Amino acid sequence: MTVAEIPAFATQQAHDVRFEWGWHGAAGLARGSGVVVIVDVLSYSTCLDIACAQGATVYPFRFRDDSVQAFAQDRAATVAVRRGEEGYSLSPHSLQAIPAGTRLVLPSPNGATLTLEANAPVVLAGCLRNAQAVARLARTLPGPVTVVAAGERWPDNTLRPSLEDLLGAGALLHHMAGDKSVEAQAAAAFFAASRTNLKRLMTGCASGIELAERGFANDVALASAYNVSACVPRFDGQAYCAGP
Repeated sequence: MTVAEIPAFATQQAHDVRFEWGWHGAAGLARGSGVVVIVDVLSYSTCLDIACAQGATVYPFRFRDDSVQAFAQDRAATVAVRRGEEGYSLSPHSLQAIPAGTRLVLPSPNGATLTLEANAPVVLAGCLRNAQAVARLARTLPGPVTVVAAGERWPDNTLRPSLEDLLGAGALLHHMAGDKSVEAQAAAAFFAASRTNLKRLMTGCASGIELAERGFANDVALASAYNVSACVPRFDGQAYCAGP
């Protein structure tokens, strides 16, 4: 299915605030939206919150292939290393002390890829850490607003809807005013019912277990923090930096 084939009944076009998953959410529902918010809690949007709050500029890139070095060189930027290697990576923990002014290319098959597919006037990155701040800014901008949960991937590369991104999207929608689609209402209601158990849910979900088993429990803890950041990463068509 291509973006052009998305049927009208699936676009939530009657509503000001919308919620969808994955590539079709970013590429399809972005059309006609004034604001798209990409939610990839473990870990792209959490990394963006931490890095941009420190004054870094982050360039999304789809894949870590042979073209990424040339892309970074053209922008006088550093390419993130693989998670677990020494340096800045998709591990939020690795970005806590990133210096202001750093230009970082951060490849990701989920959050970065969806960013580059979201053809909307304004693209923001949201997570649990900055949910209220992102929702507050989104409310001041011309809508509609579409919140897109990135999800993860099964081994066959199909979308695996993930609990952490449902929580992150729900947190944003919980703080967002406007006429919500029933999909957006359901995500917000799920978060409202879960907000007192965020740490348990984040550590117990599939993605949280995976990262802990790989030695990245600190990343899960950072991503589980709720409304601790006022940073709003905003994509300018090239890179994310802290928005107004």
